[in-house]
Amino acid sequence: MPMIITPLIGIPLIQPGDSLVEIILAALEKNNLVLQDGDILVLAQKIVSKAEDRFVNLSTVTPSQQAIELVSQTEKDARFLELVLEESSEVMRTRPGTIIVQHKNGFVCANAGIDHSNVHGPWGNPDDWVLLLPEDADRSSRQIRDDLVKISGANVGILIIDSHGRAWRMGTVGVAIGLAGLPGVVDMRGEADLFGFRLRVTQVAAADELAAAASLMMGQAAESTPIVHVRGFPYPLREGNLLELIRPKEMDMFR
Repeated sequence: MPMIITPLIGIPLIQPGDSLVEIILAALEKNNLVLQDGDILVLAQKIVSKAEDRFVNLSTVTPSQQAIELVSQTEKDARFLELVLEESSEVMRTRPGTIIVQHKNGFVCANAGIDHSNVHGPWGNPDDWVLLLPEDADRSSRQIRDDLVKISGANVGILIIDSHGRAWRMGTVGVAIGLAGLPGVVDMRGEADLFGFRLRVTQVAAADELAAAASLMMGQAAESTPIVHVRGFPYPLREGNLLELIRPKEMDMFR
């Protein structure tokens, strides 16, 4: 069965308190799609953060001494750096223009995922508004999935994605930061290849592979397609979570 990825057209600008479930259902109807068992909905992190009111105005932030000290290393606003520290469990690397951290939710990324693009607040200087990642994207995924399953009766998966850089490669790519109802990793160890040899180390980051494909369809700028419907995912749905995708610290060769 081919995998079909359909960006949902007609998603409105998301405001704090909006019901993403209602928006998803309306968009599915507008795009002539009915949820079926095995379908997956991929959501851009930004709309989840906006619905959960993760906006912060930098004028409300008081930088700590640690944030002030990081200014000379990163050339970033001390107030922004304070938010990065609050959202992180460890600062891993710094250089002018960049701060790499381990987010409180376990993954490694730049700036703790805090973003300014396509963010507009209701007051003050527009340049002072930033958007944090969802507090717990796994929890957000579960809540959306539970409601959709209850309403539609279909066994579906939910994937929340963001754009991250990678240690060995240039450019950003879509990765999973929260999921529910689908595997994060598919363990193929012990399965036979084309020539009958048993695989020994192969574990497929299925959620990240899907995140990259969905991100390609969403775009990165002004495309206004932050929700993607997926049909034909090549692995069985099951309960999953972000922890499956996080490499343990003792196995991380970059630390």
